[in-house]
Amino acid sequence: MNFKQLGINDDLINILKNTGITNPTPIQEQCISLIKEGHDIIAEAATGTGKTLAFLLPIFENINCASNEIQALILTPTRELAIQITNEANKLKEAKNINILATYGGRDIGSQLKKLNKNIHLIIATPGRLLDHIERKTIDLSKLKTFILDEADQMLLMGFKNEVESIIKEMPKKHQTLCFSATMNSDVKKLAYRYMIDPSIVSIKKEEVTLSAIKQDVVETTDRNKRDALCKVLDEDNSFMAIIFCRTKRRVDELEVILHTRKYDCVKLHSDIPQNKRERIMKSFRNADIQYLIATDVAARGLDISGITHIYNYDIPETVESYIHRIGRTGRAGESGYTCMFVDPKNMRELEQIENNIGFKIPRRNVDI
Repeated sequence: MNFKQLGINDDLINILKNTGITNPTPIQEQCISLIKEGHDIIAEAATGTGKTLAFLLPIFENINCASNEIQALILTPTRELAIQITNEANKLKEAKNINILATYGGRDIGSQLKKLNKNIHLIIATPGRLLDHIERKTIDLSKLKTFILDEADQMLLMGFKNEVESIIKEMPKKHQTLCFSATMNSDVKKLAYRYMIDPSIVSIKKEEVTLSAIKQDVVETTDRNKRDALCKVLDEDNSFMAIIFCRTKRRVDELEVILHTRKYDCVKLHSDIPQNKRERIMKSFRNADIQYLIATDVAARGLDISGITHIYNYDIPETVESYIHRIGRTGRAGESGYTCMFVDPKNMRELEQIENNIGFKIPRRNVDI
C-alpha cells in the first residue's frame, strides 16, 4: 500500500518524499482512508508510529480552502505537542493553502486574535487557551467538520476532561471525531464512545517492537549515591544524545544544577520554564546542540526526536506504561538504543512490576563509585 493508493494527492506525496517519507506506516495505512471517508476513529498508537500524519494528511485532503469556516480542530494536552503538530502541518501547507492557527499558553493572545481575522481552516490548540478564545467569542466551532483528540490518555491524566467536554459542546452535533491515544484505558474509551458514532477501532502495538531494539540495564543504588552513579554512567557511555527523566520539576531543577556544576552539557525542560525558552531548548536539542535533556514525563510527552541514543531513568517511572513511553524514545527506525534506570531500595516493588510486565528481569549494571 502506498500514499497514492490511500487517496493522497501528488503535491502532498512530493512534500513527503522531500522529507524522506516514501511509504505509509501501519497507523497511516489503516487510518487515512477511514478518515477521508468520514468515519469516527479510536486509534491506539504510541509516539513514533506516524500518527500525526495519519490524521493530518486526510484532513488536508478534506478541507475546502474556498470556505472561510473553521473545519478541523486538533486538541492536544501540551504546548510542545501542539508546536510539533503545527510544524508538521506547516510543511504540508506548500501543497494546499490551508490557513492554520496554533493556539496554546505562552503565545501572545493579541497576535493570535489578529490572525483570527483571516479565514482559519485548521486550529491546533491546547484546552485552556482554546476555551479562552471560545469565551471571548473569537473562535466559533459551530461549523466544525472534524475534531481530533490527540494523546487522549494524557489529556485525562492531566485533568482536562471537563475542558474537553466544554469544547465538544461548542461543536455541531454532527461532526467527525478522531481519538488518538498511546494507551486505550477505560477512561479514554468512556470519553470517546460518549461522543462517537459507531467508531472504527485501530490498534498499532509498537511497544514490543521497540523493546526488542533497546538494551536495558538497572543500577541498584541509594538515593544518596544516585548522583554519583549517574555521572559515572554518563562518563562511561558518553552518549550522543540522551534524555534524563526525573519524577518532579524540583528533581529536574536539582539535577540540572548538579550536572552543570560538574560541567555536563545539559539543559532542563519542564512546564515552569517560559514557553519561548522551551521552544528554543527543543530546537537546540533536535539539532543535537545539547547532549543531555533533563525532563519530566509531561514535558517530554509526545516528543518524537530522531537521534536519541540513550534514555536514563534517574527516577523510576510511576507506571509500567510510563517506563515504556520513556524508553521508547530511543531504538527508533531500526536503530538500537540503550536505557539505564537508577533504583534505590524503596523502588523495588515498582521495579518488580515493570519486570513482570515486560516479561524478564532487567540485567543489573555494576557501577564503581
